[in-house]
Amino acid sequence: MFQYDFMIRALIAGAVVGIICPAVGVFLVLRRYSFMADTLAHVSLAGVAVGFYLGIYPMVTTVLTAVLAALGVERLRSGRRLPGEAVLALVMSGGLALAVVLVSMARGFNIDLFGYLFGSILTVGPQDLWIIGILGLLVLLVIALLFKEFSLMAFDEDYARVAGLPYDRLNLIFILLIALTVAVALRVVGTLLVGALMVIPVLTALLVAGSFRRVFAVAIILGLGAVLIGLPVSYFLGIPSGGAVVLTALAGFALVYALKQLKEALFKKTVAEKEGGKERKEFAAAKTP
Repeated sequence: MFQYDFMIRALIAGAVVGIICPAVGVFLVLRRYSFMADTLAHVSLAGVAVGFYLGIYPMVTTVLTAVLAALGVERLRSGRRLPGEAVLALVMSGGLALAVVLVSMARGFNIDLFGYLFGSILTVGPQDLWIIGILGLLVLLVIALLFKEFSLMAFDEDYARVAGLPYDRLNLIFILLIALTVAVALRVVGTLLVGALMVIPVLTALLVAGSFRRVFAVAIILGLGAVLIGLPVSYFLGIPSGGAVVLTALAGFALVYALKQLKEALFKKTVAEKEGGKERKEFAAAKTP
């Protein structure tokens, strides 16, 4: 498969996506913002539809739409007049409805739009690769520079405010990072599954890693592994890349969860046996005159 240029481009783009999605997802999950990724992903589909309808390069309209939607969501949430979950549902349904209308006006789905929905290794062109690479590098650079501040916000928002951090400004930057990550990942994973790649590796890492830095590192390794395994599976089986990648990540989660449950069951059994033996010895000692 490495003789095909499209596969090389897909693997490079997938590696970028496999790194930045869990990197942003760690802060998303800990801040209970997981649904935000799904909302922006669905709204981004409207950006794709706008691009197709107006004949503009879809990646540009997707990025712009995701950023505008992220700013709108945060504006409504910060007003505290509406429940946060309701705002996300409102924006997601509105974006999806707009996408359906625009697609319908553009005379239905075509293979490119299908690739945006479920991901496709065939649709990552040289121009896409450059944009994915530049935006992915930008996301990682911002996370590296503001890692300490984002970590503090993820653990305790109130303490971050009291500690003197420019919370509103940092939160705005974080929301923009989510929007850029979602827009970048659409080509590889697809609109409907990008949220899963931002959440599942993080949940798996939380099962095995003890500290925040370890969770961050393990989540990135798992995300990268899911993409680098899922894309060849997609190629050989001829299935959408998004489904293959997310199912690979889910398989990893199921395996780790099962092993952890087995380990805990064996530990409880060992402890119970030791306590039972101790009680028998104490009983025997009490019976001895």
